[in-house]
Amino acid sequence: MDARHDADTPPTHGSAHPGGDHRPGAPEEPGAGEAGRVRGTLGADHARVPELLEATRAYAVRLLGGLGDRPVARTPARPAPASLPEAGIGLEGALEEFARRWEPGFAAGAGPRYLGFVTGGVTPAALAGDWLTGTLDQNPTSGLDSLAPDLERETAAWLRDLFGLPPEHEGTFVSGATMSTFAGLAIAREWLGELRGVSVAEEGAAALGPVTVLSGSPHSSVVKSLSMLGLGRSAIRRVGLLPGREAVDVAGLAEELDRLDGAPAIVVANSGTVNTVDFDDLRAIAALRERHPFWLHVDAAFGAFAALSPEHAHLVAGLGAADSVCVDLHKWLNVPYDSAIQFTRRRDLQTRVFQNSAAYLGPVGDDPDFVHLTPENSRRLRALPAWFTLAAYGREGHAEIVRRDAALAAGLGERIAAMPGYRLLAPVRLNVVCFTLASSPTQARIGEVADAITASGEAFLTPTVYEGVPALRAAFSNWRTTEADVERVAKVLGEVAFKP
Repeated sequence: MDARHDADTPPTHGSAHPGGDHRPGAPEEPGAGEAGRVRGTLGADHARVPELLEATRAYAVRLLGGLGDRPVARTPARPAPASLPEAGIGLEGALEEFARRWEPGFAAGAGPRYLGFVTGGVTPAALAGDWLTGTLDQNPTSGLDSLAPDLERETAAWLRDLFGLPPEHEGTFVSGATMSTFAGLAIAREWLGELRGVSVAEEGAAALGPVTVLSGSPHSSVVKSLSMLGLGRSAIRRVGLLPGREAVDVAGLAEELDRLDGAPAIVVANSGTVNTVDFDDLRAIAALRERHPFWLHVDAAFGAFAALSPEHAHLVAGLGAADSVCVDLHKWLNVPYDSAIQFTRRRDLQTRVFQNSAAYLGPVGDDPDFVHLTPENSRRLRALPAWFTLAAYGREGHAEIVRRDAALAAGLGERIAAMPGYRLLAPVRLNVVCFTLASSPTQARIGEVADAITASGEAFLTPTVYEGVPALRAAFSNWRTTEADVERVAKVLGEVAFKP
């Protein structure tokens, strides 16, 4: 086949042999007998599956091709509600209806200038993996019927290697950073029970007694998880920060641990805070375990990817000493929502918390199925897009994304620092630029600037508050972003700035 075929023209293959052609990309017509049993609109669609999927592919290609030009974000304007169709309009009609009513109002979230929420894009390989995830429709939580769980195990091992974690850390796919944090803190809760001679999984959180959680700059998902786990939002005790930083003062953390007089605790450390991508000193924190018993959970939702950049790898030194680690993959790995991974060195306690007892699942065993490791009994094969992008581009391909995004963030920071209408609130440590108006940065004025940026269609930035100052954040984590995009973002910032 000519490798130079047009991108919009699918590769063709020879006709399937009688046993079926299972090569990737080989078309397969629905069986006549099967189609004959499916009636109505669904049956009609079934008979046209290759044609309809090709139409969907062509539509997706047009969407991808226009990502750089369509408005980056939209001010939501809900269309009038439609009634549920009785007979249905078929896939072709549904595509047309979606394109007319909904698609114009969607953000270019996968595009190069969507700089809000630390949102990654979707690499070509990850997109292919996601399409095949829906096509194959595997439930990887049980190993009774397929190799899907083994693919997840391999992908988790690849990610462990990517982040430089030791072999005792085992990974499990979850929906996002919040669920990764929830799972990590659930294991920590069981660890506390182990030290106190109770099993929270069996006896409930009330049997555990008071719990202390120490953190310098905890993400909101930590507090939410404590609420869901029955430990309570009030369990968290904020520790002092280093001057002008979001990183915890380790000496202050030691003092807080001293006050517990030997009682065990949970310490939540940060490898990449949301506002300024600050990093706690993980090695110094881990050294405190020589005198104090505590579970170390590290929120490395996107900061873990610093390990891929030689210039920034020192920021995550000591990550392997954590007892549990949260990493969000739909951020800097550039796979579709929803995808994250949770690592822990105490798989035994994880199984104790999340094991599911049902005769049809079989025994838990020494190598438990994923149904025994997360709150979900069933889910999609989240690992497949990650497997595809890691296999396609390897360590170096993803390291290049990290290095380039970090350089682009630094470049935007330099441009903002030179603009009379703005000032930086923190150094650009990795991939987030945190800045505010040069004068009178009220929440109302910051909101007006954010709205004006969105209305321009050129970029999307999210508002925040840092050290009591209303501000804006530009987060770089998309594989598509280039220097030309930074120039466009800087231009629109200059146009909408409030002059002093």
